Amino acid sequence: MAKRSFRPSSTASNGPRLRAVIPDGPAWDPLHGQQPDQQPERREQSYTRTIRPHSPNQAALISAIDTTNVVLALGPAGTGKTYIAIAKAVEALESGSIGRIVLSRPAIEAGESLGFLPGALEDKLAPYLRPLYDALSDRLGNRRLRALLADGSIEIAPVAYMRGRTLNNAFVVIDEAQNCTYGQLKMLLTRLGWHSTMVLTGDPDQSDLLPGVSGLADVATRLEQLDDIAVIRLQDADIVRHPLVAAMLTVV
Repeated sequence: MAKRSFRPSSTASNGPRLRAVIPDGPAWDPLHGQQPDQQPERREQSYTRTIRPHSPNQAALISAIDTTNVVLALGPAGTGKTYIAIAKAVEALESGSIGRIVLSRPAIEAGESLGFLPGALEDKLAPYLRPLYDALSDRLGNRRLRALLADGSIEIAPVAYMRGRTLNNAFVVIDEAQNCTYGQLKMLLTRLGWHSTMVLTGDPDQSDLLPGVSGLADVATRLEQLDDIAVIRLQDADIVRHPLVAAMLTVV
């Protein structure tokens, strides 16, 4: 088959008929089409090795983790509760102040049952623990995360397997604690061992349990009376996801 010969366009003398997909100049901003230079208080989106708080409540949460052995972080979705807790856990592991990270969350579906999942225990739990893997991967990278999981420096376990354990020299993060009952939270809190820090995160308003079954709000109210335990309550103003998340939570 003969190759087609290139025929220049009749308008070639007037210049190429190509246009840039992204035009020159400041990039369009998805928030109301405004330009970045028109928003002097835009939040920094780039990765930083040392996390920085974006609000006074986030600063209070970071300070509480640094100074208190048990911290409860309560607040709506998108306030950075889980990410801050895992970032501080990775920071403690890398500094050598703790020997391992233990992450746990209840295996509860968000209103939709997936039935029996195939594979080994790790495969069955993977969909529930994916948010923790995402945050760890963001802080450590996939290769280092796999190595730390392989040698036991990072352990991810369901709540059901935590009874009877004593967690010494560890940074423990209990995520989605609003899906734990009062008895489960009491069991988890009493796993704390020497030289360990425990952070519980959750949103009492987004429990997937039946009404009145979640124990997070009750436990937080009771523990708030103790001087050596910090209960940080984040608000809609602390949301660092898309600004529409905060707007939606005010009406739904």
